[in-house]
Amino acid sequence: MIKKELEDEVIESAKDLLSNEDAADDAFKKSELTVDVQKEKHTDAKGLNIKDERPGWNNRLQYILAQVGFSVGLGNVWRFPYLCQKNGGGAYLLPFLILLVMIGIPLFFLELAVGQRIRRGSIGVWNYISPKLGGIGFASCVVSLFVGLYYNVIIGWSVFYFSQSFQYPLPWDQCPLVKNATHTLVEPECEKSSATTYYWYRKALDVSSSISESGGLNWKMTICLLVAWAMVCLAMIKGIQSSVKIVYFSSLSPYVVLLCFLVRTLFLKGSIYGIRHMFTPQLDKMLEPQAWREAATQVFFALGLGFGGVIAFSSYNKRDNNCQFDAMLVPLINFFTSILATLVVFAVLGFKANVINEQCIEENTKMIETFLKMGSISQAIIPPHINFSAITAEDYHEVYDIIKRVKGEEFPALNLQYCHVEDELNKEIQGVGLAFIAFTEAMTHFPLAPFWSVLFFLMLINLGLSSMFGVIEGIITPVVDSFKVRKDLVTVICCFLAFCIGLMFVQRSGNYFVTMFDDYSATLPLLIIVIFENIAVSFVYGTDKFMEDIRDMMGFAPYRYYYYLWKYSTPIVLLSLLITTTVNMILSPPGYDAWNKDKASKEFLKFPAWAMVICMSLVILALLPIPTVFFIRCCNLKDNSSGNLASVAYKRGRVLKEPVNSEGDDASLIHGKIPSEMSSPNLGKNIYRKQSGSPTLDTAPNGRYGIGYLMADVADMPDMPESDL
Repeated sequence: MIKKELEDEVIESAKDLLSNEDAADDAFKKSELTVDVQKEKHTDAKGLNIKDERPGWNNRLQYILAQVGFSVGLGNVWRFPYLCQKNGGGAYLLPFLILLVMIGIPLFFLELAVGQRIRRGSIGVWNYISPKLGGIGFASCVVSLFVGLYYNVIIGWSVFYFSQSFQYPLPWDQCPLVKNATHTLVEPECEKSSATTYYWYRKALDVSSSISESGGLNWKMTICLLVAWAMVCLAMIKGIQSSVKIVYFSSLSPYVVLLCFLVRTLFLKGSIYGIRHMFTPQLDKMLEPQAWREAATQVFFALGLGFGGVIAFSSYNKRDNNCQFDAMLVPLINFFTSILATLVVFAVLGFKANVINEQCIEENTKMIETFLKMGSISQAIIPPHINFSAITAEDYHEVYDIIKRVKGEEFPALNLQYCHVEDELNKEIQGVGLAFIAFTEAMTHFPLAPFWSVLFFLMLINLGLSSMFGVIEGIITPVVDSFKVRKDLVTVICCFLAFCIGLMFVQRSGNYFVTMFDDYSATLPLLIIVIFENIAVSFVYGTDKFMEDIRDMMGFAPYRYYYYLWKYSTPIVLLSLLITTTVNMILSPPGYDAWNKDKASKEFLKFPAWAMVICMSLVILALLPIPTVFFIRCCNLKDNSSGNLASVAYKRGRVLKEPVNSEGDDASLIHGKIPSEMSSPNLGKNIYRKQSGSPTLDTAPNGRYGIGYLMADVADMPDMPESDL
């Protein structure tokens, strides 16, 4: 007999229980389980054919591409380059890589392993690990919903720009003209800013002056949002069976576009300035705590930890898949994708900075020539080799320095600018400003600008969609696993409700709500969720037991280094990150950058009181399931069995001892005989015992004895020794 070490009682549906069996039990899964569903009657009911109906990936490449597509998103294109620019260029790569190894890969491996082993979405996984911490899965679903709401709005913006790119010249190439009674003038708002900035705020968003001024729906963006949700719904309506048909294109095409952009930009004048700026390390910034905090945050979100998408995708894997290799492969692909995207971004910004610098030199050269004609500057101080009609940057800087030295205190009155490329490259541009303003401005100077614009925004759409597949999978998979509803129906309902709620983001003030959700709905909640995931596995379930489960699943033991990271290093780093993030959030004034139409520039505004209530509600609602489920399970406020005969109570355990000879032991659950050598089993109530309050169940003709679980209600037989069980 195999003796069991009994642990916490777990109650699952019979179908869930049987589908969790190992691959070796395929014959058992296909057998029948007879359940009496008649109250106060003892007649047999129809047999339930138990099959492992969970879909799976067609091949390993599809799975890897799905995980890469989920982790590689819009943040790799605009968030990582911004952080690299802000925190010391090449010096930022070192803390990022260190933290990727310390917290990114171990936590990614943890989520891959629990999903693949338990084969459930986030709700089912954390209920299995620890029922009292089952709220982790619900919290992941809530955060995924919040993020999906505004993330798809960004895809909608990309759809709009994509649709506007099929024209020459591009609509954001020049400022529009306005006519009054006598003259035709350049639009004042555009003249004060730039053509691309004006197009973004006025033509695309038609943004209001504050979050309190709704301004009604922007119908163009409403249609684009509907298109974005329709694409997500159609791609996900049949689960991974339909999404795998798109994953090849959505995951691979961004790399083709990035490589095309890199090759093209390397031949543009000035791109080398941007690449040199990227790889010039500022070592003093690497020692600042802020650089490490932002690197840890980027590692954390780059891999999609805490959303439930990683768990959902891995739950469709085969049990013996080498998830340890996947846990290193996907983060490294993510890292090199970020490097590739940063190279492209800095090359484009270098080209843009050079164009602006040349315009600056041209304008200031004309001013110097004017001052020479007026006599404000003496012709004698100008070196003879200087040719103002074809002046270079070096010649201009030489003339500038001479004039500054000669004029002394009178120099500021001349209003001359130094015009240095580095000054432009040091301007911090992030997020939508990088994609929809800086990048679009650079592309107006490209030969065949519409072609490159179409490619760029098609890449953004694909990056966004591949990430949205993981976000939506993190919502739908746990719901379908937990409530046994049709996946296509849940997908349609989820996408429709998300579109309706998402209408708040396509108001004229919608951009400010996107900023609010981006700042408050994910950062702190996801960090806390992952901390609880680490605690649940390392301290509640047990790191030793988890390592043993992985070994049984993969067929070989994982690296011991993960044991120490999960148990010691990762919790310490996560708690430190939580403290610094919380302090930074408290010290930073809660607000947003609003567009001032009169000044044609952004200005920082504080959130009004009602908006602050929404900000706090986002954090509270995201984390509320964790304490709620914990309280319900601790106080036994909910009866999990619900008196349902399809609900089986069992004691989860592990093998303590396996004697050689089990012959003649009537209490044995697993015999050394194949089913064909046995008489038809007729196991009594000492083996299968239904929940109290349900009709008697006498038999369980499943075709074999070995079921791998001890299914008994010990409360009904408190004096029965373990050997009898």
